[in-house]
Amino acid sequence: MSVRDIVVVGASAAGNTAALTLRREGFDGRITMVGAEDRMPYDRPPLSKQVLDGRWAADRVELPAAPDVTWRLGVPAGSLDVAGRTLTLADGARLAYDGLVLATGVAPRPLPYGHDLAGVHLLRTADDALALRAALLSAASVLVIGAGFLGAETAAVARTFGLDVTLVDPLPAPMVRQFGPRVGGLLADLHRARGVDVRMGAGVTALHGEDGRVTGATLTDGATVDADVVLVAIGSVPATGWLAGSGLSLANGVDCDELCRAAPGIVAAGDVASWPHPGLGGRRIRVEHRMNATEQAVAAARTLLGKGTPYAPVSYFWTDQYDVKIQAYGSWTEDAALTVREGSPEEGKFTAVYHEKGIITGALGWNMPRATRQLRASLGTPAP
Repeated sequence: MSVRDIVVVGASAAGNTAALTLRREGFDGRITMVGAEDRMPYDRPPLSKQVLDGRWAADRVELPAAPDVTWRLGVPAGSLDVAGRTLTLADGARLAYDGLVLATGVAPRPLPYGHDLAGVHLLRTADDALALRAALLSAASVLVIGAGFLGAETAAVARTFGLDVTLVDPLPAPMVRQFGPRVGGLLADLHRARGVDVRMGAGVTALHGEDGRVTGATLTDGATVDADVVLVAIGSVPATGWLAGSGLSLANGVDCDELCRAAPGIVAAGDVASWPHPGLGGRRIRVEHRMNATEQAVAAARTLLGKGTPYAPVSYFWTDQYDVKIQAYGSWTEDAALTVREGSPEEGKFTAVYHEKGIITGALGWNMPRATRQLRASLGTPAP
């Protein structure tokens, strides 16, 4: 079947890259981009860093848009008829397609309580970042619930504003799922040295308010924390609710094959897509990192045009907190060992490798970007 009419659901970095790739690959048919937000595609990583701290205006994160695209912004997708190759939008409009790209990303996971209180925030969109920044500028104390990427980065920004900051997470260290216990411990030390009250091994059981505004929280250890701003950063869920009943497999986002195909004529890319990674023995993964959004969107678009190859990327991700930049390549499990290769944690500059069963599976750098890029070449080689 000739593909002449492609619909991209998700005006995201992945969706926009898919459209750009289609044009670069010579596709001259119709492309329609559907986006729930009333904004052109933009970059999300700066939201918890440069936008939140005020170095960048929100319009600076806008991405170069794909050319010759029909834009349907501010209208979420409503449902999908796979057999009939028809997408229905939330406003009732129906879009027929020959090819479909699913790039709806993820939604932040809320607490089961407290979000009716003023001062309680989630952080996913540009509007979320602007609202949180405005709240921080008039705040005295901040509670950050969740010490992953968003939580740790927001705590760093809030502390640079001179605010009293408490960072809470039931796990033993910040970003321990991403970097493991040793680097997580270094991050805890970094935040404590900058004046953050780091409470690891503790969750939140309740948020408290007065006159409709948040005033603090009770932790699982019985302690109470005062806060006039709260960021809930406890993870995310794939934005697939609108696909219920479509017949697509949605066990972990949109489940795809190794070519990013979810069904005939349908591909998925970015945070919402899971697939069996050929380089990891076919283990099914879903990756919420910015570079994956770009790389997988290219792969998915090429598959839609009949040019697909198995998608087997080397993951790359990073975080900026205070004056520290951490970069990492590859993937590893909780059982991986970590060995420092150059520099030292005590000096505040080092590189390290993760290794499992005698093989290097990941590389990490702390304030050593060039050496970290060079260390990427060691992935797959015998461990030291």
